[in-house]
Amino acid sequence: MASTMLFSFFFQLVLLLLISLPPPSSATAAVASKNSELFREYIGAEFNGIKFSDVPINPSVDFHFILSFAIDYTSDGSSSTNGHFNVFWDSNNLTPDEVRAIKTRHSNVKVAVSLGGASVGNGSPVYFNPSSVDSWVNNAVTSLTAIIQRYHLDGVDIDYEQFSADSDTFADCIGKLITTLKNNGVISFASIAPFAEEDVQKHYISLWKKYGEYIDYVNFQFYAYDSSTTVSQFLSYFETQRGNYEGGRVLVSFGTDPLSGGLKPDKGFFTACKSLKKQGKLQGIFVWSADDSKSNGFRYEKTSQYMLTDSSP
Repeated sequence: MASTMLFSFFFQLVLLLLISLPPPSSATAAVASKNSELFREYIGAEFNGIKFSDVPINPSVDFHFILSFAIDYTSDGSSSTNGHFNVFWDSNNLTPDEVRAIKTRHSNVKVAVSLGGASVGNGSPVYFNPSSVDSWVNNAVTSLTAIIQRYHLDGVDIDYEQFSADSDTFADCIGKLITTLKNNGVISFASIAPFAEEDVQKHYISLWKKYGEYIDYVNFQFYAYDSSTTVSQFLSYFETQRGNYEGGRVLVSFGTDPLSGGLKPDKGFFTACKSLKKQGKLQGIFVWSADDSKSNGFRYEKTSQYMLTDSSP
């Protein structure tokens, strides 16, 4: 009897405590916590003299520059090297000293390096072409650690777009590379940059299923869709990719180069972003690329950062 009365007393006490707890301030607060203020931009692929200091940086965003590219090809771009990476971005302007300087000037800036890319040298396609998983990973860890430490970098981005290896080999090579670099304290984040093409998706989804917990961001190339993309189609594509990379931080994107498709900033991109933000799904924006945006004064980079931070020009 005494135990029954004691149980009843504690039950009532817990109930009173629960009732007295204040309700959540608003549904909006819960939604806003799922949005992100992450802005990322690729830089250095086109050798047009672009510098980090050219790009406007809103102090309220988390800003990532992504150097484009480091490639495991010989320095002349003639053949693959089984994981021995070389620098293929504009290293005359985007130097180790410049990386250090932009990070010192802006405490919200981090710098990553993207691996692979579409082409090399005179425009020849870049293929992911390992001799074996272990040899490729060993070579990649060694060569990339040297590059990352020399350039004071914080992370890596994976942007292979053509493959001479099957999806399981790709997943194991890239997954082991990322986990090793993280475990060694060489990088603090990693991203992947897939797009909606069957073979590309096959490789990246295989990687995601095996190593998704070690991948921090999905830089999905929404600008690879057709240039006739509408706002409603864009939102549908976004939901599809959220499903493909379930649980991941899928960033939206646009391209400022003439060849990019997708939903352009002047055709409704920011309308789509507003819709996603209301739903708590705007987990960041990235742009290809600063090199191309230089000629228009980075108009859309500014707008993107204002949107992420709810600020005004």
